[in-house]
Amino acid sequence: MTMRFSSPPSPTSLSRRALLGGAAAFGGATLLSGCIGTGPGTSAPPTGGPTGGPATLQIAFSEPKTRDALLETIKDYDGPAPTVNAVATEQFRAQLSTYLTSANPPDVIGWLAGSVARDYASKGLLLDVSDLWTGDGACAKYSESLRALCSDENGKQIFVPTSYYWWSIFHKKSAFQKWGITEPPKVWDDFIALCDDLKGRGVYPLTNGIGSTPWMASGWFDYLNLRVNGAQFHRDLLAGKFPFTDERVAAVLERYKQLIPYFDPNMRSYSVQEAVTPLVQDKAAMYLTGAFIVVSVPKDQVDDIDFFSVPTIDPAVPSAEEAPTDGYMGSAKAPNVDQAKKLMSFLASPDAQQKNIQLSGSANLPTSPDVDTSGFSPMVQKGIKLLNETKEITQFFNRDSSDALQLTADAALTKFLDDPSDIKGTLEDWQKAAERVFKQ
Repeated sequence: MTMRFSSPPSPTSLSRRALLGGAAAFGGATLLSGCIGTGPGTSAPPTGGPTGGPATLQIAFSEPKTRDALLETIKDYDGPAPTVNAVATEQFRAQLSTYLTSANPPDVIGWLAGSVARDYASKGLLLDVSDLWTGDGACAKYSESLRALCSDENGKQIFVPTSYYWWSIFHKKSAFQKWGITEPPKVWDDFIALCDDLKGRGVYPLTNGIGSTPWMASGWFDYLNLRVNGAQFHRDLLAGKFPFTDERVAAVLERYKQLIPYFDPNMRSYSVQEAVTPLVQDKAAMYLTGAFIVVSVPKDQVDDIDFFSVPTIDPAVPSAEEAPTDGYMGSAKAPNVDQAKKLMSFLASPDAQQKNIQLSGSANLPTSPDVDTSGFSPMVQKGIKLLNETKEITQFFNRDSSDALQLTADAALTKFLDDPSDIKGTLEDWQKAAERVFKQ
C-alpha cells in the first residue's frame, strides 16, 4: 500500500421514524445503517474502465490518529494494495472539485454524505454503485430509508457509508462535579444561568475552534435554528426556500448573541481540535461539537468526557439532533472501476468498520447492522440512545446544503461573532452571498 500524506494545519435529512423504518436491529443502534447522496447523471460510463490494477483512495483527516487507523484497517484488504493519498481536511475540502473533475481522478474518495455528494452526482461526477445494494452487496442489508438517502433522482445509489456520529455539548464529569453541577440544564434559561455561574467563577463557559476551521461557527447556528424554528424550516432554509433575512433567522441570531459573552475569546485562534485544550484543562467548561472530538482528548481523560443535548428553547418544537454520516464515493471516471467497488465494499464491511472505529479510539458509530456494538463505551451507548430518542435527524450545515453555501455561513457567522450589533446587516450580506450560490 502506497501512502502519501500532507501535514494538517495547527440528504436529505430524515425524521427519526423514517430512519428507523426498515432498519435491521443491533440492540436498537441502527439509526443510520445506510448510505447517503443523490443526483442524476451518475450512470454515465466511466472513461477508465474495469481494470485489475490497484485503486487510488483520496482521504481527508483531521488528526493523524484517524488517518493511521484507516491505513491499518486497509492492510486487511485482499485486493491489490491501494495507493492512499491523505491530506488535511481543509485542504481536501478546497480541492474536492478538482479531484472529481480531473482527467485522472482518484478511484475512491472518502467524504461526507448529504447534499455535497448529491450535488456532485447531479453533475455526473460520481460512480453508480447500485450493485453494492443488491444481492450479497456490502449495503444490501441497509435500511430502505437510507437506501433512498443514498440514491440519486433516478433511484441509483452513489454513496457507501461507514460511520456516523452525533453532536452535543461535551464536558468533563470531574469538572462539573468540582463546580457543583449535579445535572446538566435541560431548558435554555437554565443553560444561560449555568453560563453566568461559570463565568463568575473565572471559567470560560464555552470553547470553540473557528480559526482555521470557521465552519465550527455553524454548529451553534444549526442547533439554535433547530431549537427555535424546527428541523423542517432548517432544511428549507438551507435549500434556499427561505431567505436568510427571514425574521425567524434573525431570532436565531438573537439567541446566538446571548452566547457570545461566554465564549473563550481565543476561539478565533483555535482549530476544531485545539479548542479541546481549554476543555481538558478545566479553563473552559463546555464544547458544542461532534463526537469525533474524543480522539483529540488525552487518553487518560477520555472516560471523564460526557455530554448533554442542546437545551430546549421552545417545547412546542420537536427535538432534533445532528448526526452526520461519513463514507465513500467513487469517481465516475475511475480508472479502476472493479477495484474501486471492491475497496468500497471492504470499507463498508462489518470487520473493517469495527476495526477502524476501535483503532481510532473515536466515538463514531458503525453503519453496518452486523457490527456488535455491545462492547462500545458507555458514552457511545448514550449517543446511540440520544439519536434513537430524538424526533428529527439532520446532518450539518454544508451536508444539508453545499460546500459553497458553507463558505457564506463561515463569512457571515465569524463576522457576526466579531460584531453582533448589526444582525439585520449581517443577514442582508449573508442573503446576497447565498443568492449567488443558488444561481450557480
